[in-house]
Amino acid sequence: MEPSTPTGETTLALTRRARRIYRLLSERYPDARAELDFTNPYQLLVATVLSAQTTDVRVNGVTPTLFARYPDARALAAADRTEVETIIQPTGFFRAKTDSLLKLASTLVEKYDGEVPSRLKDLVTLPGVGRKTANVVLGNAFGIPGITVDTHFGRLARRFGWTDSEDPVKVEHEVGALFPRKEWTQLSNVLIFHGRRTCHARNPACGACPVARLCPAYGAGETDPVKAQKLLRTGPRA
Repeated sequence: MEPSTPTGETTLALTRRARRIYRLLSERYPDARAELDFTNPYQLLVATVLSAQTTDVRVNGVTPTLFARYPDARALAAADRTEVETIIQPTGFFRAKTDSLLKLASTLVEKYDGEVPSRLKDLVTLPGVGRKTANVVLGNAFGIPGITVDTHFGRLARRFGWTDSEDPVKVEHEVGALFPRKEWTQLSNVLIFHGRRTCHARNPACGACPVARLCPAYGAGETDPVKAQKLLRTGPRA
């Protein structure tokens, strides 16, 4: 018996439609990437922890100062709490984030000799690090495929009918089954780009979307091409 899918399609039809959507979105966003600035796994890990409940733009505004002052986990573990709070204050929730960063850095020093581990099962044991953060780091800093289920990815996966789950882990597994593992990281980047630029949470620009005819949620937002064009964004929100 053919397994059920959120849209009632066969699994094969859903897979084909999902991969067609991904191909079209890849053409729209050939430069899709993680939008946090980093040069090594430590920097991406810290930046991703800071990105909770704020924008990448704000995180990128504070990390040059933070990384100049604390270039590695050992330096951050020994940091003065007040100094860290002052630097990261623009990202919001700076006291809680400082607590997470100091605990994270200390754990890296104590358990991993100051290096960021490259295995999911190790990353998710670190303070302040869940599967989403771990997959961001694995995929973009280590080149190990992973699906990053942030709010944008989850929203689009449901609108596309790839899943009907609200649970990030279920979304990760159900969407992952539709694509070759090697594509997971870039799939995440492409969907997040599309969610930030076109398929907004409120009033998506349906009339200016390259995958409108393949999307079960077409019509959830503005369908007039001219009006929809005005809703497009060129980058992440500040």
